[in-house]
Amino acid sequence: MLKRYEDLNEIQLDVLKEIGNIGSGNASTALSSMIGKEILIKMPEVKTLAFQEAIESNGAPDDIVGAILVNLKGDISGMILMLTEKNFADVILSAFFGESDVDLLTLNDNQKSALSEIGNIMSSAYINAIATLSNLSIALEPPMFTADMLGAVMSVPITLFGEVGDKLLCINKTIQIDDHEYKSNMLLIPTVESLSVLFSRLGVS
Repeated sequence: MLKRYEDLNEIQLDVLKEIGNIGSGNASTALSSMIGKEILIKMPEVKTLAFQEAIESNGAPDDIVGAILVNLKGDISGMILMLTEKNFADVILSAFFGESDVDLLTLNDNQKSALSEIGNIMSSAYINAIATLSNLSIALEPPMFTADMLGAVMSVPITLFGEVGDKLLCINKTIQIDDHEYKSNMLLIPTVESLSVLFSRLGVS
């Protein structure tokens, strides 16, 4: 039975990568319909990173990022943290409101709601792929948006889940919109017990 994220073997990581690939395809379709642009989400990279490595892979600790937090409950418990850079937020908010060059720290409620919905779609696509393949019941709580320095945002999963190890499960996605590429990283942070339940249901040792 898994005790820490760093105990994940290559087969288990490959399973999570394939689930992420299925979820990415679903997310591409949903996002394209929502913003009216052609979207391609390339096969995600799934890996475990130490907390500091997770911060460094997303930028400098004082970089300002948008973060959408979605808590999971049901057969799988934990959280998903989606990190949104300014250039990706500009594309989304331009599609919704015709606005660009936004300041993530001064977004209004409508702008925050739009970005939260994008995070909800991305999270739902991934979780629905897990639920469909495993026949587990997983519910998502309403998304919460915040903007802050990357180091401060990353302190949330570190504080909540640091007791299960010093690593996080990172799903790095490249989103292509109208021939431009944007990075959108997602931290999938289920409890270790939840991962054990998932792999057991999928027959993966």
